[in-house]
Amino acid sequence: MKEIKTRGSGRETRFIDHSSDLSSRMKRGLIRTKDTAQNLADDGQVTPEEYAEDKIRYASEDIAGEAVHDTKETAKKSYDGTKRLIQQIKQKRQSGETIKQTEKSTGKATFKTMNKGIKTAGSSAGKTAKTSEATARTTVKTTQRAAKTAEQTAKAAKKAAEASAKAAKKSAEAAKAAAKATAQAAKAVAKAVAAAAKAIASGVKALAAAIAEGGWVAVVVIIVILLIVIVAMIIGSGFGIFCSMEDSGTGMTMRDAISATSTEYEGRIADIKNSTTYDKLEMYGGRARWPDVLSVYSVKTTTDSENGQEVATMDEDKYEILRDVFWDMHVITSRTQEKTETEIVETEDENGNIIETEQEVTNTYLYIIIQHKTPEEMADAYGFNSDQREQLAELTDPKNARLWNNVLYGYSTGNEQIVEVARSQLGYEGGDIYWMWYGFNYHPAWCAIFVSWCANECGFIEEGVIPKFAGCDNGMAWFKERDQWNDRDYVPNPGDIIFFDWKSDGYTDTADHVGIVEKVEGNLVYTIEGNAHDAVKERHYTIGERDILGYGIPQF
Repeated sequence: MKEIKTRGSGRETRFIDHSSDLSSRMKRGLIRTKDTAQNLADDGQVTPEEYAEDKIRYASEDIAGEAVHDTKETAKKSYDGTKRLIQQIKQKRQSGETIKQTEKSTGKATFKTMNKGIKTAGSSAGKTAKTSEATARTTVKTTQRAAKTAEQTAKAAKKAAEASAKAAKKSAEAAKAAAKATAQAAKAVAKAVAAAAKAIASGVKALAAAIAEGGWVAVVVIIVILLIVIVAMIIGSGFGIFCSMEDSGTGMTMRDAISATSTEYEGRIADIKNSTTYDKLEMYGGRARWPDVLSVYSVKTTTDSENGQEVATMDEDKYEILRDVFWDMHVITSRTQEKTETEIVETEDENGNIIETEQEVTNTYLYIIIQHKTPEEMADAYGFNSDQREQLAELTDPKNARLWNNVLYGYSTGNEQIVEVARSQLGYEGGDIYWMWYGFNYHPAWCAIFVSWCANECGFIEEGVIPKFAGCDNGMAWFKERDQWNDRDYVPNPGDIIFFDWKSDGYTDTADHVGIVEKVEGNLVYTIEGNAHDAVKERHYTIGERDILGYGIPQF
């Protein structure tokens, strides 16, 4: 019988290593991201920072996914190749069994030759399979390491882009705020200059003759005189109120006059409470906004036909005028009423058990009603003419909010501004001006309302920087939804909103109290809080203290 010839498998499994190309592909992707981001920014679609941030994130996800895909494909090919080799070995061995059966008739010598060939083929195939498996494992590990390195590089790039974007955003916002304040001031001054120009126009013709006779020296002198006159007329107009922050030597500033008037207002409400016996209190209405009061005061004082005065300074006489305007704008009335109501009364029996029973109780209600007139109603009351009404409308324009804040709280921007507003309220008790502003006619928990009131005074609610909220949980949720939240270990900045968890019960979505970060000194964070024992008070805590739940981070 002819000898059966055998041969080993000549096939080898090939492996393609994509990992070495990941770095170069990521580099090209980042370059394309930068160029595309610039093009999109030029088209006005999104900001470069936002696009770069998204593109890097997506690129990292694509690269990681691609690496995993390549790894799976390579491993699959290795596995398939190895599987084929093993099948070939089995086939050879099956052929060996057939040969063994024919050994008896053909002779041991021929069988040994065939069996040796089969063993050689099997050994060769086995080694090839082991080599393929080892190569596959090495390729998988190499690709995994490359994918992990690419993912880490992408994450680092993303963090760098995020930090750059935030820094750029803050710089842009600061520049925008400064530009806005400057534009508003310039606009107000321009209007005052226009008014001054009208008054000066009548003398221009007479001055022209003097210039013709006196030459360039006369021109320079007249220009200087005109500038002095214009500045004097601006200060002497109603717009001079925006220059009233400092003490001019009279011993009294505009803030002193405002504080004294506010104290008198609070005292009248306290007198009503103290002079009345009552069980429950309900208050309605509220005080007029100080910019409205000061606008009426400015126009009335500077345009008085008999005794017109500038409003850039404050003294006792002007304080009396301001006080009169304030009380002309406000009326406070009160009344009492008895009501019979059904209440749940808790008593304790002899065994210490709490027993609840319904009981009719007669309560005396004290109602305090605070009414105030609008600037337009005051213009009617004082008989303002068209020029006075126009000036009043300019002063009360909402676009002047930051100028008014400078008068009321001093020059500040962003986070400093809300701190100054909060600091100006230290010591105020009861919180009625805050919760009545919010719309409550009864005494609620008002810590969140105080934060909202301070934000509103700065114009931050209208600008969407801080929400208007009466419940701590709602305010916290607002910041978290916008990814403007940090936990208790964060070192805060002045103006950040601090939330508390008095129970320290671990419920991260439940806040018990809220305040405004005033400053940080060492490891202590100082706060200004409303409804701290029913008053506005300054407190301090250790950074990371368990009572601190976290911080809302306004984007000023």
